[in-house]
Formats: sequence, structure tokens, C-alpha cells
Amino acid sequence: MPSAAWSLRRRLLAAILGASAVLWLASLGTLTAIAWQETGEVFDDALEESAYMLLAAGGELDARGLLAPLPPPAQDRVRRVDMQYQLVEAGRVVQRSADAPARPFVAGFGDDHGFADLRLDGERWRVFVVRDAARGFEVQVGQRAAKRLDILEELAEALWLPVLGFLLLLALVCWWLTGRVLAPLRRTAAALAAQTPDDLAPVATDGQPRELLPIVGALNGVLARLDAALQAERRFTADAAHELRTPLAGLHMHVQLLQRQHPALAASFGRLRQDVGRLAALVDSLLTLARLDPLARAQLASGELALAPLFAELAAEFADEAARRGIVLDAALAPQGTPATVRGDAQMLGIALRNLVGNALRYCPAGSRVELRAGTRAGKAWISVCDDGPGVDAASMARLTERFFRVLGQEEGGSGLGLSIVRRIAELHGIALRFGPGLGGRGLGVTLDWQGAP
Repeated sequence: MPSAAWSLRRRLLAAILGASAVLWLASLGTLTAIAWQETGEVFDDALEESAYMLLAAGGELDARGLLAPLPPPAQDRVRRVDMQYQLVEAGRVVQRSADAPARPFVAGFGDDHGFADLRLDGERWRVFVVRDAARGFEVQVGQRAAKRLDILEELAEALWLPVLGFLLLLALVCWWLTGRVLAPLRRTAAALAAQTPDDLAPVATDGQPRELLPIVGALNGVLARLDAALQAERRFTADAAHELRTPLAGLHMHVQLLQRQHPALAASFGRLRQDVGRLAALVDSLLTLARLDPLARAQLASGELALAPLFAELAAEFADEAARRGIVLDAALAPQGTPATVRGDAQMLGIALRNLVGNALRYCPAGSRVELRAGTRAGKAWISVCDDGPGVDAASMARLTERFFRVLGQEEGGSGLGLSIVRRIAELHGIALRFGPGLGGRGLGVTLDWQGAP
């Protein structure tokens, strides 16, 4: 049963929120521990400052009953909290800490105790006031706002590295999670990239997220229409070529008969026979391509092909044509360094080599040499057909496998499909088709290289 479609958006959201929640809790715990440590130090400093104040309050009373002033603490003491106090009587400071202002922090405070925010000499202060009504004086303890900011800065300096670390960790975790969640997108893209004109099967929708289903469905529709168009084109080409073979064979026979009946027109009928022969060869090539185009590699009858019988068969098949054209055809296997067999479809490889040898004989002038050779490179086999004929320029060499392409200036007739057939057979086998110079740096060399096979 196909699995139910799932939401890419929901899964991505759940993954990010889950990771964020877990990492937030971990960061919260870390921040709480650091803040507890820092605020503990602050409270310890406050207790130390209070101890100084209690120590000052433990002095002897003067003649008026006020506390006697104590000497300020040593200057090398670090006073992080920096609390300053004043003893105020009747609006006048009668005793204060060393850094406290000479006038009261707060004048005319209306309550028995409380906080006040004020600015003195350009500095902001936070002051707590408590009144001793029985003794007729009040205590005012103040702290500069800048000192509180200093503590916050110290806390921030202690926290920024852990916070940054958790943010980086969150980014890495989210990157990994989104990569896992979006993996179906990459698989779908890979499936689409693997589509070829030979295999236009629809992309599987099983297990795809709901957000991708419309896209995959639309692409499958396009692939189906493209496959139908290609199949229709191939059927038309095959049917048309097949239907032409019979009348062409009959036409060839009639022209041959007319040539015998009218010797005076033998030359004209001979050229007509050549034209009919080229047309028949074109039809055969079209039939071959129509049969090769829809094939896939898995459909080939692949096996071990012995090269010695194949080379001998090719040499015997083209011996008369080579002799008629005055060309030396050498298809003998070397005694050493030649693979005994290659892997592939025997019929298809035979068609490819026949096209290569036929092209070499057709376009080489008399006195040329054509060699059919085989060998190994990096443990992989190769077969080449090389000649020392006129060769092909670089611009034309790049287009040799195009259908119906023929090199300009060639007097010999041809359909321009022979090398297209060779290329298609090489593609089906995964063989690299290479073009280069021929014998002695002249002519053309064509190599089927099994090293390019997967």
C-alpha cells in the first residue's frame, strides 16, 4: 500500500521548534547558572559593604548622641557595589562616607522609608532613605547607577561566549535537520535528472510530501506527453521506412532490367541504380535508428563477443569492395596485447563496426590503407578503425555524429546516418566514442573505448 502523503512544512516546523526548545532549555540552564554565580558575587559584595556600614555604626556616640566618624577603608579595597551613606539631621549631613556628597541625597523625604532616583553633579543615583524619628535623624544610602551598569556589563561579558556557542549549535542542528527533512526534494531532483529520452518513466509519487505532489504530477504529465510524442515519431519513422523497402527493391530490379534491355542508356540507368541504392541504404539506416532509439541498456543481449571471428567476418565481407576501390583493408588481430573478447551485444557491435569500416572504404581514395585493430588500456578493451585518407577538419569532426550531417566536398554519396548509428550503439553499451587522427597522423581514426563504460 502506498504511504500517506506528509507535509514538508509541518515536519520542517516541528523539527526546528523541537530543536529550538531543547537548545533553549539547555541555554536557559546555562545562563541561570552563570547569572546565579555572578549575582552571588554581587550580593557578597553588598554584604561586605553592609559590614562596613555596621562597623561604622558601631563607633562611639559623640556629645550630641551621634555616631562618631570612622576612618575610611583602605584605598586598596575593591568596592564594586560602591554604596555611600549619610546621616542627616534637620536637613544637614552630620556624618557621611568618604565618597558621599556633602549635602543630603534627598531633602525633605516625606515617608519613613523608601527609594528615590535622582541626579547629583551630573550623576544618577539610586537612594534608600530610612528615618529614625526617636533619635531625630535619618540614614540615606545611595549607589551610583553607573556601578549597576558595570555589574551588568560584567555579566554580559561572562555570558556572550556561551550564548554565541548555543546559537552556533542551534544553527548547525537546524541545518542538519532541514537537510534531513528536505531529502525528498533532492531525491526527486535526482530522479528527474536521471530521465533520458530512452527512459521517460513517471517519477514515483509514493512517499512524496504533499507540497511536491502537484509538481511531480505535472512533470509526470509532461514526461508522458513527451514519451507519447517520441513513440509516435519512432513508429512513423519505422513504418515509413518499412513501407519504402518493398517498392525500392522493386524499383531497383526494374531499373536493372531496363538497363539490360536498353544498352544505349546503360550509363543513365547505372546512375539511377546508384541513386536507388543510396535511397535503399538510407531507408535501412532509418530502420536501424528506429529500432535503436527506443532501446535501453537493459534490453541488450549483452555477452562475451569473440573478436577473432568478428574481424575475420568483416574482412571477408568488405574484401571485394576494398579490392574494387584499390584500398588495403587490414583486419588481422595482433598476436599479443589484443583482448580475445569484449562484452556487448554481438549484433549491435557488428552493425557499428560495419558502419565504421564501410565509411572508411567509401571516403578514402585508391591506394589508401584501412586498419581494424583492438587492444587494451587500463584493463579495458578498445577497438579502432583508422585510415590514412583525406581526414576531417576539426569543425566537421565535432559534428560527425549528427544525423544527416555530411562533410562538405565529399563526392561519395551517403545518408549521413552511419556515425549516428555508431554513436547510439556506443551510448547503449556505455562505450566512449572517440575521434582523432588516423594512420601516421593522417586520415581519421574512430575508437570504441570500453574504458568509458561504467
